[in-house]
Amino acid sequence: MSILVTKPFLPPIQAYQNMLERLWQTKMLSNNGEYVQELEASLKTYLQVPNLLYCTNGTIALQLAIKSLGLSKEIITTPFSYVATINSIIWENCTPVFVDINADDLCIDTQKIEEKITKNTEAILATHIFGHACDVEEIDSIAKQYNLKVIYDAAHCFGSKYKGRSLLSFGDISTGSFHATKLFHTIEGGCLVTNNNEIADTLAAKRDHGFIHKQSETFGTNARQSELHAAMGICNLQFIESILSKRKEDALLYFSKLENTSLSFLVVKEHEEYNHAYFPVIFPDEATLLKVMSLLESNDIFCRRYFYPSLNNLPYIIKTECLVADDISKRVVCLPMFHDLTNENIELICSLILQCI
Repeated sequence: MSILVTKPFLPPIQAYQNMLERLWQTKMLSNNGEYVQELEASLKTYLQVPNLLYCTNGTIALQLAIKSLGLSKEIITTPFSYVATINSIIWENCTPVFVDINADDLCIDTQKIEEKITKNTEAILATHIFGHACDVEEIDSIAKQYNLKVIYDAAHCFGSKYKGRSLLSFGDISTGSFHATKLFHTIEGGCLVTNNNEIADTLAAKRDHGFIHKQSETFGTNARQSELHAAMGICNLQFIESILSKRKEDALLYFSKLENTSLSFLVVKEHEEYNHAYFPVIFPDEATLLKVMSLLESNDIFCRRYFYPSLNNLPYIIKTECLVADDISKRVVCLPMFHDLTNENIELICSLILQCI
């Protein structure tokens, strides 16, 4: 059987069926139903955040964040992220301005942000890459100094904390992804988190065609999510602690097998509680990476080059030189990581990697 880079966690099927039976009785499948409301309330409690809106996916969450903050000019962002990060900026008719990343945590290099700020800069959109925290304190300091908004793409962050706070609780708005590939998922889905009640009201209206008090009073879209998706989230949230625990065990086993090699790994920062959403490995060169991937694939083991190429090289934008992102994107790969992964799977993967390096 193939070992894929990820597989979705699924709760006991009977638990999900029990929730579906309720929907067959109520016939309430959408429009902010009881399961959506229950999921939002449970997530606010679990993440300890004041405002959380469940929505269609993580991409439209980014778009809503940009729109709700009234951004229309330049947004400083990272070249090392999933393509949805940059696409959302362009989709909202804003101009992305790339700032290179740190080599140690692969997040945006805060020491290079100020040199990219112009009179047209309105915001910073940074990604907590692989669920590791950006330098949120320095980003907040820069934003206050230059009167900028801060959006965090926290798609990888469910369960990650910094100084005891969920990574989703930072910035003017943080966005999450509940896609099936994430450690917590609702099949498809996403969320918006903000500490500002006024922003939360704006997001809620724009998520639902601009409706306020049952009337369309502002420009909006349809970013609502269904009761069937929310039901999956309610089921999965019951297992989140065991999911996080298993990820940590798997990551420690990977590291124990590969640590004394030429490979490099991301280090958990001081005050950071990492969710182990991914297990990225940085190879000494691209040739070795390709050799390892070829051997693994010949054994039906599939990794993924998150994220290659770096976003500053996309064909539909003006190319920007980002030396660290260009280099890292050629040498990093994520090894398989999912709830059903066995110790035997990990040991096989590591033994094949060691054969190559």
